[in-house]
Amino acid sequence: SPRRHALLRSAGLDFTVVTADAVELDDPALGLAGLVLTNARAKALAVMPAHPNAVVLAADTLVWLDGRPLGKPADLAAARSMLRALSGRVHEVATGVHLGRIEPTARVEFHEVSYVRFRPLDDALIERYVASVEILDKAGAYAVQEQGEMLIAQVEGSHTNVIGLPLTRTLAALRAIKLEPFVAARAGEAAARRRFMSRL
Repeated sequence: SPRRHALLRSAGLDFTVVTADAVELDDPALGLAGLVLTNARAKALAVMPAHPNAVVLAADTLVWLDGRPLGKPADLAAARSMLRALSGRVHEVATGVHLGRIEPTARVEFHEVSYVRFRPLDDALIERYVASVEILDKAGAYAVQEQGEMLIAQVEGSHTNVIGLPLTRTLAALRAIKLEPFVAARAGEAAARRRFMSRL
């Protein structure tokens, strides 16, 4: 995603973005950790064979409320409904990260969870946010880095995780397995049309 791309660039990393033709799941029965790890792994495995000597970095981020994932809203009405559901409550944001290389073999995967507390939102505030931010391409209909102070009272855990990538932990994993050069995988257009929900 553009948000992960910006985070990696901000850390001074040089990488190539490669499209992954992978189907992302949204089955709540897998649980939050299971979903983000499964989706990140699928993206990485779709890219690795074409780049056997590079480390592939793939990630998947989910907004999770009441035991189910919140994807990108289909329209503004759906976005307003999501924001009302999040109003005044704490929800989870999890990112699964998969780092893999075929030759020499290396594989690391992990997930991180942050907790986001929303302010109580009335309809007027929701309308101001909807008018200020392009929300249809954002899971949960919000972005912490785009006027998030209008909605968010507190973030517990990694702030960059809520944006889409737990940067500190990802950089530590990259250093640990000396991932240079590496490829950042993202879901492709064909996969995007097939997937049940989209991510941050």
